[in-house]
Amino acid sequence: MRGAGAAAALVSGDRSDDVRLLIVDDQPLVRRGLRSLFVGESGIDVIGEAVDGADAVYQVGRQRPDVVLMDVNMPRMDGLEATRRICAAGPDAPGVIILTVYDDDETLFDALRAGAAGFVLKDAPTEKVVEAIQVVAAGEALLSPRATRRLVRAFARRPLVGTAQARPRVALTQREHDVLDLVVQGHSNEEIAELLFLAESTIKSHLQSLYRKLGARDRAHVVIYAYEHGLVDRGRPPAGGTGDPPGGGSGRATGGRRPPHGSLASGVTADPR
Repeated sequence: MRGAGAAAALVSGDRSDDVRLLIVDDQPLVRRGLRSLFVGESGIDVIGEAVDGADAVYQVGRQRPDVVLMDVNMPRMDGLEATRRICAAGPDAPGVIILTVYDDDETLFDALRAGAAGFVLKDAPTEKVVEAIQVVAAGEALLSPRATRRLVRAFARRPLVGTAQARPRVALTQREHDVLDLVVQGHSNEEIAELLFLAESTIKSHLQSLYRKLGARDRAHVVIYAYEHGLVDRGRPPAGGTGDPPGGGSGRATGGRRPPHGSLASGVTADPR
């Protein structure tokens, strides 16, 4: 709920449209501090707390939150295992945001592979945490193009164990091939639209088609899927080279050139449409 509707809901006491939030942390002081962030915050209703991963899985089944704010290191069951179990419920599972003190590629990789929609650092400003919750509640991944490039580099550094998972025979159009290639390189929707000379709304439509065909939840999981199924060249650096531009810029490609066709590995068949 937004704008005047939110104000009316606060006056009437109706919070039925608020984001239902579950806080998971083994430290009572941390849980209390997190809860205090959302006191009086329109649009977010803290419906409960969990003391560890096992309790989180139980509370999700009992309270049906929209978003779970999940710590990583906890006794009995850690946050990553809890995230795997929660997200295994499929499309009806709540969005999980990993709350961590670790700003590193391995944590990002492990969180996303477990099914999380993204992660937030524990020292992030309140407005960033609120924004993250709203983004995930809307069904989006909390993963910027910069974080996507970090994810790509994390994959590229990992040694291959055996062979890639069996490559599915998924029919993609040539344009979907192009969009997938650029997503894996870490480009934003705006950059992809510029490179392919298309409207950004068209790029979003292609992405929705890719999500459906690949069974992915969002662009982060498209990248994971592409790497785990051998659909991309692990040796190719992501957009922006080996490091992000100063200030965490987007690494926009220049020159307005179309990317070469057929740059993805052959595990996805081309639909001539």
